[in-house]
Amino acid sequence: MPAKAQTSVTIYNDGRLLERRVLPNRLPGGSSNHRLALGALDLGSVFALDSGVTITGASYDATTDELSTLRRSIGQRITFVNRHPTGGVDTVVAEVLGTDPERYRLPDGRITFLRPGTALYSSELVQLEPTLTVAVASDQPRSTLGVGFFSAGAPWSANYSVVLGPRNVARITGAAVIGAFPKRIENAEVQLLAGEVGRANKNRMVGDQMLLRASAAPSREVAGEQQVGEAHLYSLPGRLALLPGVETSAMLFEPGTAPFERTFTVTGQLPYWGGLPQYGDESNDPVNVAYVIKRPLKTQFGDRPIPGGTVRIYDRDVQGRPQLIGESSLGHTAAGQDLRLDAGTAFDLTAKRLQTAYETHPEGKRTVATAVYAIVLSNAKDSEATVDVLEQRGGEWSVLQSSIPAEKVSSTITRFRVRVPAKGQATLSYRVRVIW
Repeated sequence: MPAKAQTSVTIYNDGRLLERRVLPNRLPGGSSNHRLALGALDLGSVFALDSGVTITGASYDATTDELSTLRRSIGQRITFVNRHPTGGVDTVVAEVLGTDPERYRLPDGRITFLRPGTALYSSELVQLEPTLTVAVASDQPRSTLGVGFFSAGAPWSANYSVVLGPRNVARITGAAVIGAFPKRIENAEVQLLAGEVGRANKNRMVGDQMLLRASAAPSREVAGEQQVGEAHLYSLPGRLALLPGVETSAMLFEPGTAPFERTFTVTGQLPYWGGLPQYGDESNDPVNVAYVIKRPLKTQFGDRPIPGGTVRIYDRDVQGRPQLIGESSLGHTAAGQDLRLDAGTAFDLTAKRLQTAYETHPEGKRTVATAVYAIVLSNAKDSEATVDVLEQRGGEWSVLQSSIPAEKVSSTITRFRVRVPAKGQATLSYRVRVIW
């Protein structure tokens, strides 16, 4: 089996690993058989990399345990060693007749069902790693054999740091982090594919879960990006040795800057479906904080597709130290689309809601309800804040009147934009009509 091979791997978001190996196996013109040590793989996914080569048949043996080695020994004579308490050692050569149950023919012709000592196997019988045997047909002699296949791999994700700066400009960095990895791959070109790539409904390959280590030193180079089909591919710089035990990461792009907006939102009390109940108690509603990173096209950061992952948002304290103020999940985002990052709830902005009036009456087979709500928004900050109060409901409903203009965002969402003065309060009241 070849000691070295040229290797290229693509790691998918869902953990699949597409390996491409170019092995120094010489192919004659016509048919030939080759035994390859490629580790764990999905036999049904094996294909030839060269269009002039066809894999006409294959078998895959993934067993490396002693019982499987013993099965390979059926019909052969192997040596068994016995060590005595007194220090003496003797050996017995017996023929393996079967493994279920184990049966052996001793030198005198008798049969025993007990293993006559510790078995010593020849290297030809012992398989150190899973082995693929392929029958190939080549249109001409070749000096290498290229095969591709899928195996259980390491799911990867993107991680971003957003550091908020003055004049509402943020600095963004992004890195790809590869997680658990079940096999060792030496000197490989590594690509990461971002996108939701469909897969057949079948049992996934199961392997030991280990962390990925890159033996190469960290690089300041960034990954190259290109579109492949309806996904985006990131090629990591250099060649890596992917080893069990250590995680690795690589920059996805050069750090960039983009303008941002901070938004405050209070969600409504209307149930999305069904009847509108009566609420008698005042409630304390959280004021949610989000940051919107603006990404218009033809800008440094706007022209980049952004793979889904985790975004950590930092702001600097008075000494200039970055402090984590939010962490948000992000889906795959195409170029030109803004990033909305949920960052938790506000400390100095609070909201109290009270249903101040409620009545219902039948209208044929339906029920009509009207309710009045009052929301008191308090601002302990030294600057004015704008809070969006959002009511969302499906079906037939409307805002009959309000103290602040109601903006119809969609058929299900109405927004009230409330300006709350520094160290002060603002009150929003509105009356809704709901039919169900």
